Amino acid sequence: MTVVDASVAIRWLLPDQASTDVFIEGLRLATAGQFQIMTDGFAPYRSAISNILSDRVDLAQLIKVYRASPEGEHRYSPADVVSTEVVPCVGRPDPERNCTSHVERQNLTIRMGLRRFTRLTNAFSKTFKNHCAAIMVWVAFYNFCGVHRSLRTTPAMASGIADHIWSVREPVFLQSACFAGWPYPIAH
Repeated sequence: MTVVDASVAIRWLLPDQASTDVFIEGLRLATAGQFQIMTDGFAPYRSAISNILSDRVDLAQLIKVYRASPEGEHRYSPADVVSTEVVPCVGRPDPERNCTSHVERQNLTIRMGLRRFTRLTNAFSKTFKNHCAAIMVWVAFYNFCGVHRSLRTTPAMASGIADHIWSVREPVFLQSACFAGWPYPIAH
């Protein structure tokens, strides 16, 4: 998930190189000017950003080293982080701005708001298409319909891309815009 000014979620991706390339191309089209990106150690980010966005971005990756679980111990939560290392990858990333907490908070918000991402749940999607549609509906609601306590408005209004709080019905009428550039088949 990409989070920029005022916590607007503008893109999300599936974990492989091809979808990461599509994701970064969409990010290129959705942004302007020079900016900094901080990612986790997911390898496809580095090559996609180097190939598609390197002329406008400074990239650093935050690599986390986790403690190994003791033999035979099964966990439902991630292992403890032992150390972190910031690796500059593209351009000259500002060390003062190296942080993944915004996107980590966004991921928590998604897991809490869209129970399909919660571990050990029965709120799963039966098909990939349904899963993608559920994510798109949630992201549209999050950005345009839901007033955030910290912003006192929607992220879309705070970023200047909407002029009012949308009703839940409004995103339905913009379905074609929501699916523009979507690389997966959508049934109408």
